[in-house]
Amino acid sequence: MKIGILRETKAPPDRRVPLTPGQCKQLLAMFPGTGLVVQPSLNRCFSDAEYREAGVKLQENLRDCDILMGVKELDLPALIGHKTYLFFSHTAKEQPYNRRLLQEISRMHITLVDYEYLVRTDHSRVVAFGRWAGVVGAYNGLRALGERTGAFALRPAWMLSGLEEMITDLANLPVEHTRIVLTGGGRVAHGAMEILRAAGIREVTPMAYLADDNVETRFCRLDPWHYARHIHDLDFNFDHFIEHPDAYKNAFHPYAGKSDMYIACHFWDPRSPELLSREDLQDPELPIRVIADISCDINGPIASTIRPSTIADPFYGYDPASGKEAEESFRNDVITVMAVDNLPGELPRDASRDFGEALLKNVLPPLLGDDREGIVHRATITRNGELTELFSYLEDYLKGSPGNQ
Repeated sequence: MKIGILRETKAPPDRRVPLTPGQCKQLLAMFPGTGLVVQPSLNRCFSDAEYREAGVKLQENLRDCDILMGVKELDLPALIGHKTYLFFSHTAKEQPYNRRLLQEISRMHITLVDYEYLVRTDHSRVVAFGRWAGVVGAYNGLRALGERTGAFALRPAWMLSGLEEMITDLANLPVEHTRIVLTGGGRVAHGAMEILRAAGIREVTPMAYLADDNVETRFCRLDPWHYARHIHDLDFNFDHFIEHPDAYKNAFHPYAGKSDMYIACHFWDPRSPELLSREDLQDPELPIRVIADISCDINGPIASTIRPSTIADPFYGYDPASGKEAEESFRNDVITVMAVDNLPGELPRDASRDFGEALLKNVLPPLLGDDREGIVHRATITRNGELTELFSYLEDYLKGSPGNQ
């Protein structure tokens, strides 16, 4: 078995890697007889020289590899037929912008394993960049808040050496009279909370958040049973919510009505209720003026997320009156939106180390050996180009015309 580490081809290129140079060396020691090569790249957070120094061979042509590992989606011309690929494909929610990608994967008889669906039987993910998305997303949200208020200025995360320097910059940050609400309970939310705590912002319970009208800066985190309610007001059942999200309605409004800033860290099912509709955002009583949408579901539960933003230009203004993007990002009558869709790429070395450790521990053993727990099986969208049973619901999406819903 031979593994190839891909060069990222999506524009702008992502600087993260699935395995660091040291982890490549570790893989070769863990699985004797396995081959490993790295495709050269000028954009990675770890240089070609660092891979060479770790004893890893660099190789441009990867056609002799069996398994090809990247981070983000590949450009179509870069695909090689009859291979096994691991990357975040962003196809399983029927994203129209990646329909062509899945069609090419099918046509070229490729086996696609999507990192997002590498889960245990209890649905907990075994690899993810979520913590780092939360860390950078919350930091960017505070950057936007500082820009709007003029109270402070933070350097872009990509200018920092890593998390340690970020936490130093956040110490004693003058965030005053600001109430922040988060949705979500996984790695993303906990990464975001790391940053709010580093900034000295106090956490309170959802109940206390609603009950207290004090203007002291604070934040609260909401689970699904806080921001959603059964349409017939039955007791909340989390397993039922996961299986039947369309049986629930929005319960977020009371929290939104007390918040200046919203950090979205939840996983959203398209059948779930909206959290902030266009009509909600037009309410003159709604105090929210910064939305850090880490989840970044375009045309999803938050009406202001009308497009992704970029690491180079992370903020845009949403005009509630028109429902369109405003010319300015920080005008008083607009909502400042942060919707970068590759946030961990701002701290690529830290994020890559965490991700690679999880790959080595949880994914490569079943991938290269015995998948007794079905971890790789559950994440395999196509096998030799054919949709697997778990992803058979994508049949119409796969057959449709590119770009059409």
